[in-house]
Amino acid sequence: MDLNLHLVRYLVTVLDEGHFGRAAARLYVSGPALSKQVRTLERKLGVDLVDRSAHPLAPTEAGRRFLPEARAALAAADRAVAEIETHRRALAGVLRLGFMTAATGTHTRRVLEAMQREVPDASVQLVQLPWPKQAEAVRAGTVDASLVRPPVADAEGLRLELVRHEPRVVALSAGHRLAAHAAVTLADLDDDAHVTDDETDEQWVRWWACDPRPSGRPVRYGPTVHTLDELLEVVASGEAIAITGGSVADSHRHPEVVFVPVSDADPCPISLCSRSDDPSPLVAALRRAVREARLSLG
Repeated sequence: MDLNLHLVRYLVTVLDEGHFGRAAARLYVSGPALSKQVRTLERKLGVDLVDRSAHPLAPTEAGRRFLPEARAALAAADRAVAEIETHRRALAGVLRLGFMTAATGTHTRRVLEAMQREVPDASVQLVQLPWPKQAEAVRAGTVDASLVRPPVADAEGLRLELVRHEPRVVALSAGHRLAAHAAVTLADLDDDAHVTDDETDEQWVRWWACDPRPSGRPVRYGPTVHTLDELLEVVASGEAIAITGGSVADSHRHPEVVFVPVSDADPCPISLCSRSDDPSPLVAALRRAVREARLSLG
């Protein structure tokens, strides 16, 4: 039997969301249409895959057996399509470079200028990525490369090349007790709640919060934020602090937020992330430009 991957994707989304309505909204289809498509897949396979009596929805025993292989099939199909898209971009001389907010700047522009001196006809499209997608987008082929900050939870199949280091700073409300200091230590921040993010890997949250702390004090987490704008608003309110990269202080301003260097926090490396086996001459030129820029800085 030929497996319709379109129906498989519907099923996986339903089980990921645990609810037909939320899955339908994510897939931009109606709830009844989605339910009908999942039923079609179950009928073709001759088994029930979704336990509709569970709340949230859960896979049946057959569904649990089917799901890992279904995910692998979808991932393989996505990679195949991404390879073609990457090939088409390379033929057109287009490189898609992912970045997180504040990861671009003067140094990044120098890297891109060096690449375009080598490949004058190249066109670079910058694609802003959310925090959890910085490496995943490269692996999936959504972008050809991206500028990433640590930690990268899964670097399998990826190549990381250091672009530069940036110091870490802490974002504080203007009225914070430490706001006027020239620098602070992590111990100075032990009593403050740190922002968190429920949409990214816990390892990422803990790395940026410098958790565990040298003092051994447990880090207390405060409000959840998903964007830098949300982060700044929470910090401005005095509800929490946020340790971040120095470039954020250069690119994002808020009248009620100050940035203070954290003297004993390890600097943050920004790296170029690309697929290890990517044969694209544009990606190769970008890697060389990164190395050239790094050597020029000594």
